[in-house]
Amino acid sequence: MDKERIRFAVRELLIAIGEDPDREGLKETPERISNMYSEIFAGLETSPQSVLKYFGESCTEEMVVVKDIPFYSMCEHHLLPFYGTASICYIPAPGRLLGLSKLARVVDICAKKPQLQERLGAEIVNILENDAQAIGAAILIKAEHLCMNMRGIRKPGTKTVTTCFAGIFKTDDKARKEALQLLSLEKD
Repeated sequence: MDKERIRFAVRELLIAIGEDPDREGLKETPERISNMYSEIFAGLETSPQSVLKYFGESCTEEMVVVKDIPFYSMCEHHLLPFYGTASICYIPAPGRLLGLSKLARVVDICAKKPQLQERLGAEIVNILENDAQAIGAAILIKAEHLCMNMRGIRKPGTKTVTTCFAGIFKTDDKARKEALQLLSLEKD
């Protein structure tokens, strides 16, 4: 991450909107934003596959569900935040059971870059299918987009819900329905 370039760009942006980047409240803003960007865009420099660790236990090839994993991301269209929860269901291949925290780490890494909600779900499901070799993978993401709250239509509280399916959840209607039911249940 080129923090010096970010600081310069933020300073130029402040000037472009008619602000004085040297006034008391803004003097340190370019530095603060460059530090913030290195944190909220850390997914650009981290591979989600690097956090995958497996338990060698033989699984019964049943569904594993981790629900309501909180995440924050930045809409690539307006560079405004969107945030919400991701709920994941997957069927591990024998000897490929993931630690539960690994699913949350994958969500976190994939979210920490300019992103689209639809792509976020597809990236996570693809990692589970291709890298973790899951028999089936599904995700349900619910998020609120500040680009809809603050500008344009200005409808705060609106939630966008997306799903993505792979493996058996894409080909077997019964398995898909069961996964969707588990993912859609209200918080316990």
